[in-house]
Amino acid sequence: MSTASPLSEALVTVFGGGGFIGNYVAQALLARGARVRIACRNPKEAWPLKPLANLGQLQFANCDITNEESLKASLHGADFVVNLVGAFKGDLIELMGEAPGRMAAIAEANGAKGFVHLSAIGADADSPTQYAKAKALGEERVLAAFPEATILRPSIVFGKDDNFINMFAGMIEMLPVLPVFGSEAKLQLVYVDDVAEAAAVALEDPAAHGGHIYELGGPEQLTMLDIHQRINAAQGRDTRFMAVSDKTSALFAAIPFTPMSRDQWTLLKAGSLVSGEHRTFADLGIQPRPLGLFLDKWMVRYRKHGRFGLSIERAKQRGAVS
Repeated sequence: MSTASPLSEALVTVFGGGGFIGNYVAQALLARGARVRIACRNPKEAWPLKPLANLGQLQFANCDITNEESLKASLHGADFVVNLVGAFKGDLIELMGEAPGRMAAIAEANGAKGFVHLSAIGADADSPTQYAKAKALGEERVLAAFPEATILRPSIVFGKDDNFINMFAGMIEMLPVLPVFGSEAKLQLVYVDDVAEAAAVALEDPAAHGGHIYELGGPEQLTMLDIHQRINAAQGRDTRFMAVSDKTSALFAAIPFTPMSRDQWTLLKAGSLVSGEHRTFADLGIQPRPLGLFLDKWMVRYRKHGRFGLSIERAKQRGAVS
């Protein structure tokens, strides 16, 4: 008989639980028998989780993390807390720096047993980007208020419904020639389910994992060009890729309303690799999974003939069909 998780029946408030990563973190917690309270600006975004929960296992709270009273209401009675709030727009210092500190202070005052804070590889108080500065400040504020909190720093997170792989997949589907920004930048893409598992494992044993920083990277170091080429191959296409110079990329990122902001370009150019200075997945007992394990299956919907796409193309190459 399997042993029940320490999270079973415990109430876990998940800030940002309506987002991409939040969906997977909530599932990892629900699977462990936790009662999950999704706290975000638009709880309806998390309603698809309802069929995965038992009666009374899932709650929703409309929360403004910049408002202390709203935070208190969302944290009322919570045994554990997970903060997943992240943004590239708005007041980043407030959203990812100061607000997490207030969350942690309220959680500590309420007697919460554990706190997991999602930061990012590249968090740096001296960074030229507001994003990295805000992430570093958030870590500082959280640990000051809740010293036994666990800090998770993932690399770029990928998943079936992400906005990273799917963005490039859509462009490769449509364009015969595609520019590649930061073509030599190296990334350790990390699978969203593995990040969610890390959050749950850290909450299950705050005594072992609290007060530590974990850098979460996948098992491969891939350049941006590698990633484009792999997506292209999985779609069965012959898109041509053109590396864009750093100068041109920086100018593009400076233009308003483009898909990439200046901060995103600066962070991309720097890459996103595990530094070796902090704990990793191995210290959580998790074996991270590579992009290649999923890519062929996920790219089926982008192929010219759907699930028959590669078979038809190969048949054409053999002359079996015209």
